[in-house]
Amino acid sequence: MVAAMHVVVVGGGVAGLGSALVLARQGHEVTVVERDDTPMPSSADDAFEWDRRGAPQVRHSHAFLARLVGLLRSEHPDVYADLLEEGATEMRFGDDLPPTIGDFTRQADDDELVMLACRRTTFEWVLRRCALAEGRVTFRVGVGVDGVTTGTERLAGVPHVSGVHLADGSTIDADLVVVAAGRRSALSEWLEAAGTVPVVEEVDDTGIVYFSRFYRLREGQEYPPRTGPIGGDLGYLKYGVFVGDNRSFSVTLATPTDDDQLRKILADSVVFDECARQLVATAPWLDGRAEPLTEDVHVMAGLLNRWREYVVDGTPVATGVIPVGDAVLCTNPLYGRGCSIAFWGAHLMAEAVAAHPNDPLAAVLAYDAALRDEIMPWYRAGVEQDAEARRVAAALLAGDDPDGDTTDPRTFMRSVFRDGLLPAIRSDAVVLRAFFRSFNLLSTPDAMMKDADVGARVLAAWQDRDNRPPEEPLGPKHRAELLELLPV
Repeated sequence: MVAAMHVVVVGGGVAGLGSALVLARQGHEVTVVERDDTPMPSSADDAFEWDRRGAPQVRHSHAFLARLVGLLRSEHPDVYADLLEEGATEMRFGDDLPPTIGDFTRQADDDELVMLACRRTTFEWVLRRCALAEGRVTFRVGVGVDGVTTGTERLAGVPHVSGVHLADGSTIDADLVVVAAGRRSALSEWLEAAGTVPVVEEVDDTGIVYFSRFYRLREGQEYPPRTGPIGGDLGYLKYGVFVGDNRSFSVTLATPTDDDQLRKILADSVVFDECARQLVATAPWLDGRAEPLTEDVHVMAGLLNRWREYVVDGTPVATGVIPVGDAVLCTNPLYGRGCSIAFWGAHLMAEAVAAHPNDPLAAVLAYDAALRDEIMPWYRAGVEQDAEARRVAAALLAGDDPDGDTTDPRTFMRSVFRDGLLPAIRSDAVVLRAFFRSFNLLSTPDAMMKDADVGARVLAAWQDRDNRPPEEPLGPKHRAELLELLPV
């Protein structure tokens, strides 16, 4: 039997709570240190009013993908049941198919394709409640961590972390420190102050600014049919609608970082709502059936893709400490992968710890290998996608045609995506299923490209592009057209 450890988890967000829950269920004693003074709410709506200054993203749209749902259903069925009891709902593949899909036959693995409609605050509230119920998890709130402590022990010639130092001057000893302190985590600085080599960061700007607002259906109203698009990319503006728990939903708009005009005006709630009414996917949601849950539009800027190298050439910068979630990698929130990757990463960490209970060096290396094998491909895919999006947005903002150079391979790929993949998704169940498996992190990012059958179907749709009527626009084609429609 493996001896129980005392684990300190820094941060009480999705990554921290997921880490605390799974480690406690392995038999370890866990102390969660959360800087925000956040007493437990009594309901999902109370949780929405949580003062989470350390996690401003909780007021934005979130997706809970099938990868995360699968972990909940297999490893934490009680948590999943509680989420459904508190108003979260399932969104199952096949339930809301476009009417143009005529050849759909349910397959056995379609049961994996379940997303959860839920607000981030509700998800965290239920997760914390379940963690507390374990009995092995305690919370210390209202005080932040400002460093790590190290002992004389060294493994592989690097410092070994033995606890954390708190902002109030106290320390907490630990057999393992899990840092889930979010994208602004200072772990790199803590480690360097403790004598480690500098942590190398790979940073890439997402190129977007994010605007979100939440709403709730009025009495007697229902959600619009979800058989059409749930978002769109106009080049100069990206947008989407996200269903939440308890008859709530949110709308998110994203502008290029360099578009100072749209950045300024979309922060106004009146302009935001009117903009959403001009977009095909969001217009039905703001036709009077709902009322705002948030008076203000919540804005997030400075959004980066970031990968921090805590293991270099097979050697960790330190042992006894493991970063989870945004503390080790951040991705563009527009793709909705953050919570799922954080929860997934927490389980990869716990699996590595369980596989190497008496070898902290092996545990760190096993976790790093799992991250690189399973999650890093999604990080790389996001960076490449963002680079192309920035190129297109810059061209449109300058009044140029992003597809003007027909010799550029990127022009061809954009054409295949626009005139091949998107039409095939709306008409071919095989392509739609492959797309949803990729979107939900159940296949690798390149799985669709490697699938000969799916590729052939997409290419056939692309080759037939001149025989189809023009695609209906998902919003004003040109940025200037949208500006003329807004009350500015």
